[in-house]
Amino acid sequence: MIRISTLLILFLTLTAKITFAQSYTLSLTLSQAESLFLKNNFDLLASNYEIDKAKADIITAKLFENPTLEYENLFYNHETKKFLQTSYANGQYAGSISQLFKLAGKRNKNIKLAQTGVKLAEYEYFDLLRTLKFELVNAFYKTYFAAQSVKVYQEQINSTDQLLKAYDLQLKMGNVAAKDVIRIKSLLINLKAEQAGLLNDLEDNYKDLKLLCGLNADASISLVLDHADHLSPDKIPYSALLDSARANRADLKLAKTDLLYNERNLKLQKAMAIPDIEIGLSYDLKGNYPEKYTGLGIKIPIPLFSRNQGEIKKARVGITAAGVNIKKQEALLENEVFNSYKTALRNEKLYAEIDPTFSTDFNTLISGLIKNFRARNISLIEFLDLYDAYKENTLQLNKLQFERMSTRAELNYVTGSNIFK
Repeated sequence: MIRISTLLILFLTLTAKITFAQSYTLSLTLSQAESLFLKNNFDLLASNYEIDKAKADIITAKLFENPTLEYENLFYNHETKKFLQTSYANGQYAGSISQLFKLAGKRNKNIKLAQTGVKLAEYEYFDLLRTLKFELVNAFYKTYFAAQSVKVYQEQINSTDQLLKAYDLQLKMGNVAAKDVIRIKSLLINLKAEQAGLLNDLEDNYKDLKLLCGLNADASISLVLDHADHLSPDKIPYSALLDSARANRADLKLAKTDLLYNERNLKLQKAMAIPDIEIGLSYDLKGNYPEKYTGLGIKIPIPLFSRNQGEIKKARVGITAAGVNIKKQEALLENEVFNSYKTALRNEKLYAEIDPTFSTDFNTLISGLIKNFRARNISLIEFLDLYDAYKENTLQLNKLQFERMSTRAELNYVTGSNIFK
């Protein structure tokens, strides 16, 4: 009996733990989502490894050329009928060691080029971070307000379902017309169909959010808004936003660093046109005059035909192209900041024109509407019109709030800063 009771307790404990795990919902604020994003996002992790790879190029650039060791031995002496003899009387061998020395500062120029490559990788990482963070914030608010819209539909479905049950009962008693019941049923079907479409979109939003945060596909999430940011875009001058973008945008820094990379590459390619020198020390037992010959040699190619003309020209073209790309990025930056700023002002103005008590007053109105309809103070057509107006206004309010927060996130994105929390 003791063993059975122990096993029963263990089974109930495990069952409770499994039930708790399955029913657990992760409550997630935007700041918590950003922390998960920085820690778990696969694209960011992969891009960070690219920085490590670029740093490895610096190690390679700092290394000196390896010396070359050469040795040659008499393989077979046909006079003594022996192999690999090394004695002075019957053998012969020769050896040399040489070292290549790079001239014209090629090593230092390679190091500087590799260091610039690290900067390029870092700015690519920061630009990816800027883009993905905007996607995260946008996905967060889009998911949150979509979930609020789904709740609106669910509330309407619940109240309409109760209304339908009451009308079914009244129909059986002969107090209402069948056409009124059919209209309520039609309303309920439409509400469920529209909610199903929203739920499909909401699941896609949750999928994007989970991927950005590195969460499991089966994770259950409940989004919570952080404290409201009272800073309004109209309080910030456009010139300040533009200056912030010019100072902080990683893509502009990337374009400028690309120009520096090409300039340093041109210096390196010009240096590559200057030949390197190889100095060697050799010893030969009997193959030279005099015997036991020791020699010092020098080897240098003559730049008669190839003077690295092609790579020098490519580097010059790269400088020109990088300069054009900087102008393009500056024009793109100005247009993006201007457009985002105008959009943000428009959304803020529209949001400010909405009465703060609108949502509460409308909810009170709809509760009274249902009571009046049940008391037959208003007709079914009036009820349906007002009911649909309530739904549409609530959905539009959620959409406006999303667009307002989205344009604030976009201002952070286009300025490369964190102006709005």
